[in-house]
Amino acid sequence: MWVAYFLNYADRQTAFSMFPSLKADLGMSDRQLGLVGASFLWVYAFGCPIAGQLGERFSKRLRVVLSLAVWSVITIATGLASSAIILLFLRAVMGISESLFMPTAIALTANAHAPEQRSRAIAILTTAQIAGSVAGSWFGGWMANRGEWRDAFFVLGAMGIIYAAPYFLFLKGVKEEPRPETTSSNGKVALASLVQVPTFLLLCVVFPVFVFGLWLLYGWLPTFLHDKFTLNQSDAAFNATIYLQGTTLVGLLGGGVLADQMSHRTKAARLWLMVITLLCCAPCLRALGNSDSLISTRIAAAGFGLFSGLLMGNIFPAAFEVVPADTRASAVGALNFCGALMSGVATLFGGLWKQTLGIGGLLSLTACAYVLAGLALVVGIKTMFPRDYQNIH
Repeated sequence: MWVAYFLNYADRQTAFSMFPSLKADLGMSDRQLGLVGASFLWVYAFGCPIAGQLGERFSKRLRVVLSLAVWSVITIATGLASSAIILLFLRAVMGISESLFMPTAIALTANAHAPEQRSRAIAILTTAQIAGSVAGSWFGGWMANRGEWRDAFFVLGAMGIIYAAPYFLFLKGVKEEPRPETTSSNGKVALASLVQVPTFLLLCVVFPVFVFGLWLLYGWLPTFLHDKFTLNQSDAAFNATIYLQGTTLVGLLGGGVLADQMSHRTKAARLWLMVITLLCCAPCLRALGNSDSLISTRIAAAGFGLFSGLLMGNIFPAAFEVVPADTRASAVGALNFCGALMSGVATLFGGLWKQTLGIGGLLSLTACAYVLAGLALVVGIKTMFPRDYQNIH
């Protein structure tokens, strides 16, 4: 599952590190470059809830393999794009194919592990997101710097197609049924069950705030560093990912272990770690957008990555504490819907406001939103979580 998730993020992130080349070769404007992320993420957002519902009814094993094969073909096709319109269309279609993967992959992983091991299992799986982001961004920037940005899509797409066969053979031996540690939704439509859980609804508000800042960095930090510090595309992509994603890896794994240990003392452990994420990431975002040196920018990126890892590894396990076991794929799909909608706004706003407010100004405003989201989550832990947890368990 890790390798497929790695390819998922490598394929989607590659384009963000080659904006200068896309601008030169395809004549794309800053607004169109913003839409490279937005077109993918908005379609991905609407696909996730549907994918979650399908995940409760059809074979999860078959769906993740088909998703991998389809998005790999689309990745290859992206390398053949001859205009901005075609490239944006293919990014949107990729959003459909990739939306089929993550809700199902997370649900399969959660179903295979007991609650006291779940944060670690999902954190380890999520490290593929980090590795894929770093590898895809660096590889795209490196190939673009060589004038071979199209070949980057060809190579990554071919890797996915080749991997599909052994991936399918392995998953044939994996059980799909969830462990019966929580009550069932008793046949109700999964989304109808989820909207009755106040803590889950709060997560659907807090998570988009977090991913706005995350995708503002994912989408525009390479270009921000390229312009501010006069780096080439390869160096800009490397600096934009290695410090941010390297420490995210530490936060993910450490946060997974810490959450599982803390859960023996308080069932809200995963939510408290999310509070820490939001309140500690806020000053890092502010520093990222306003540092005058590359060194201080790297330190701010590393700090943001470290604390963001705590949330990334615990958002889905936190939701699983308050939703029925047979709605997990739908819960992931709903959270991804909310997050991806806001992610698309982040990448688009980066393009629209790049010349006016600037990426630095956007990061400062996002830091304020992080503080408000963290405080809202504290209120939710005190007032909503105890009842929702008791209702499920």
